[in-house]
Amino acid sequence: MSNYLVATIKTWNIEQFKQRTPNFAGNWSLITENSELTLTNLRKISPRYIFFPHWSWLVPEEILNEFECICFHMTDVPYGRGGSPLQNLISRGHQETKLSALKMEKSLDTGPVYMKVPLSLNGSANDIFHDCAKLSFSMMSSIIDLQPIPSPQVGTVVEFQRKKPADSKLPQNAELQTLYNTIRMLDADTYPKAFIDYGNFKFEFNQATLTSETELVAQVKITKRDESSS
Repeated sequence: MSNYLVATIKTWNIEQFKQRTPNFAGNWSLITENSELTLTNLRKISPRYIFFPHWSWLVPEEILNEFECICFHMTDVPYGRGGSPLQNLISRGHQETKLSALKMEKSLDTGPVYMKVPLSLNGSANDIFHDCAKLSFSMMSSIIDLQPIPSPQVGTVVEFQRKKPADSKLPQNAELQTLYNTIRMLDADTYPKAFIDYGNFKFEFNQATLTSETELVAQVKITKRDESSS
């Protein structure tokens, strides 16, 4: 019986691991800390595949060379290589994308593709990430069953730049749809919420809903800035 490993840090993937893998073939292990991702630990597990549905650190090249590592990138690669794919896609007006399962290489998001599946970009970032987690684990099961040989990426390379916390500031003089998209694409745990500055206060927005063509309703958190640090 083969062994499989999932390395992830996000709650939505951890939930899917607990729900789905008991029904999958093989023995499954979970890593949620970068300190656990060592050659010593991996050699003990001896995984056929290591799946990375959401990981925030560079995987050492020695691990990539010894094990078959697969990541899940939320774009139709080679379009959208790079950081903050969800935010970049929504800010460019995309309403749907592809979730690509890639063989990991030293260069980010350049590896050959095992498979791609459609992914809707409707709803909040939290909604989309939960949908993405479900798709990722379904793709893991398919990869185990089919043992596909990954194919080189084909098409024009478009690279995304990782968004910074300062990029979460709501743009002035923007259309209502742009404000809505900016709020929803950041509305997930651990992501910096869309915000505006007002005097000594910071207004952070989430749970946005477009109620009409002229009205947006959202929840707001107001925090007084620490004047001593300014």
